[in-house]
Amino acid sequence: MTQPDPQTGLVDLAAEQDVVQRLMAGDRSAAGQLYAWYGERLYRQAILPRLPIPELAEDVLKDTFRTVLERIETYTFTDRSIFFWLRRIAINRAIDVHRAHKRRLRLQEDQHHDAIVERTTSQQPLAPDRGPEMDETRAQVEKALELMNPRYAQALRMRLIEDKDREDCADELGVKVGNFDVIFHRACKAFRKVWPP
Repeated sequence: MTQPDPQTGLVDLAAEQDVVQRLMAGDRSAAGQLYAWYGERLYRQAILPRLPIPELAEDVLKDTFRTVLERIETYTFTDRSIFFWLRRIAINRAIDVHRAHKRRLRLQEDQHHDAIVERTTSQQPLAPDRGPEMDETRAQVEKALELMNPRYAQALRMRLIEDKDREDCADELGVKVGNFDVIFHRACKAFRKVWPP
């Protein structure tokens, strides 16, 4: 069976067209031949650089060839290898999956941030007889805050100790509310790294 040229990495156009015509006629094994010729190259050159998560990149490669099976009748023969058509499908899919993955991560971070805020704001105040314990905890919190980036420490003090609204905190830091939320989220993560001091 014809193999890709070692220099170009592409197969002879006549051999490609024969395989593509078979695929268009319903011979699904022809897709396997295209995969054997170009699957690894698509994975390494088109997908992985745009989606550097191997499991997701492998899924995109499978999706690429599934799309080829579904859309092969739209392919038009030209004087170029079908590799470039496959490459465009793979790149588009990789970009879509990468964006969806980033959205999922942002959503998870937002949910984690909301859970931290909920835990922090829903705690019941300590009983009066626990005053000394409260003072000790305050001292430990201050010590931990001093170990942090001053901007993060200020965000935590304003929001959790001074109990200011997000809008007021954002004003004091000179940022938008959305930006403050990001700062606060990062500050919570930073605090966990230095607590207990």
